[in-house]
Amino acid sequence: MIEKLSLVGFGAGGWGSLLLQAGLMTLTVSMVAFFVGLFVGTLVAWARISGSGLIRVFASAYVSVFRGVPDILVIYLFFFGGRQFVAAIGTAIGMQGPFEVNGFVAGALAVGLISAASQSEVLRGAYQAVPKGTIEAGSVVGMTRLTLFRRVIMPQALVTAIPGLGNQWQGVVKDSAVVSVTGLVEIMRQVAVASGSTREYLLFAVAGAVLYLVITTLSDQITRVAERSVRHGEKRRVT
Repeated sequence: MIEKLSLVGFGAGGWGSLLLQAGLMTLTVSMVAFFVGLFVGTLVAWARISGSGLIRVFASAYVSVFRGVPDILVIYLFFFGGRQFVAAIGTAIGMQGPFEVNGFVAGALAVGLISAASQSEVLRGAYQAVPKGTIEAGSVVGMTRLTLFRRVIMPQALVTAIPGLGNQWQGVVKDSAVVSVTGLVEIMRQVAVASGSTREYLLFAVAGAVLYLVITTLSDQITRVAERSVRHGEKRRVT
């Protein structure tokens, strides 16, 4: 038993350091994907709230497509489809192959765009939760649109948005597991390699689960702190 546990340690023959590196890669991919999703999701939410009729149709179609298509299919499209696209462009301009697509970029972008569809709904709901009377009052006293957003809309919307965005972050961390199909060495990829090399499938599956739980548990605590901070700030503004 001790010999088996040593396989996930940091000594000679242990996979501990490689698993830790894979955990850091999962965290990095997830962070990039989350902020890509936050940026795109903000634009989509704005389009659905304030855009013209055609822009709203496109934004709604975006949400429907990326929430309805399996995550793995989107990653295949960006990684394998992207490779074919790059190859076609390169060949057309006379470049010599082989043509490759970076697994990190393809995976983070795919997961980010998937997350953007859900994040846009969180942000749209948070905006709609702000009392219309508050917004109208800010306009009446002469606030510019930027000032109104910064001092009235955003602080109140954050109270509603942070829990939802925290859930979206947790989802991104778990969705990052499918990025392993690009060959990127994150937790799931390293677990598969270690399991195949040692035949200790259960041991490394548990080790991978522990790494995910560490990331998600710490993330949950950070989200709770941020939520309390925002609520405390909102109470101080009210009083």
